[in-house]
Amino acid sequence: MRKSILKSLKPDIIVEMLEMAVAFESWNKVMERADMLYQCVQAIHEERQEYRSKGVPAPHIHTERPLVYYYGFSHLMRGMAHHMMGQVDQARACIDQYADLGWMGDLDEVGMQVVQEFRHKAQVNRYALEIEDGQVQLLEEFVNFLLEHPEEWLTGLKVITEAAVRYRWKVDRVLHMFGDPIQGDGTEMNSSNNDDMYHCCYQRALYEQWMGRPQEAVEFILQAIRLAYKLEMDRYFIRCTALLETLREEATAEQIGRYRVMLEEMK
Repeated sequence: MRKSILKSLKPDIIVEMLEMAVAFESWNKVMERADMLYQCVQAIHEERQEYRSKGVPAPHIHTERPLVYYYGFSHLMRGMAHHMMGQVDQARACIDQYADLGWMGDLDEVGMQVVQEFRHKAQVNRYALEIEDGQVQLLEEFVNFLLEHPEEWLTGLKVITEAAVRYRWKVDRVLHMFGDPIQGDGTEMNSSNNDDMYHCCYQRALYEQWMGRPQEAVEFILQAIRLAYKLEMDRYFIRCTALLETLREEATAEQIGRYRVMLEEMK
């Protein structure tokens, strides 16, 4: 893409386009838009460097965040797309890119904070990538990391339960350390963690089903159904109800009663 076109694009608009592509799980579009974002901010950065070398102010380009954020976000999204498409080596390379953004010069306090945030994201996502790739020897290390960072519990539990189902790991001891991801009826849910919370409950249901505890599995599916409905995630709702139907014969009458009441409330 020509530099003149790139400079006319708005990084924040591309971020919105990226987030929409992620919401629709369109990973090829995520890759395309991540590349577009990277090229756009690279063009802005190069222009600023050119003006700085001449000792004159660069034209002002309004962005909602420091330029370093868009570099990090483009690598983060590209890495996510590679991860979701099963391209582990490429995902690792992207994590390395946003783990070290300190190469950008003239970072103010806000910019340095962004660098630290992406370094933390890289650490979390590197653990997630390796655990999901079957590296069970890292499980204890990952658990210790999560215990030090409670804000990452939902992400961590989602990763651990998904890997446990895929590789047939027994992780009861680990799961009991963190408890139920949702307390009560989920009224404290918010848009910042809804996807991880849903996946955490859904994967936990699959794990309980594999472990031969169907009634526990139903409890987590009921949580996931209510979450999917309240947050209007229709494709998740359909997936949950399909799983619950496979467990119906082993569910208690009380659980099926709650399920029916829930469906009535959702009409």
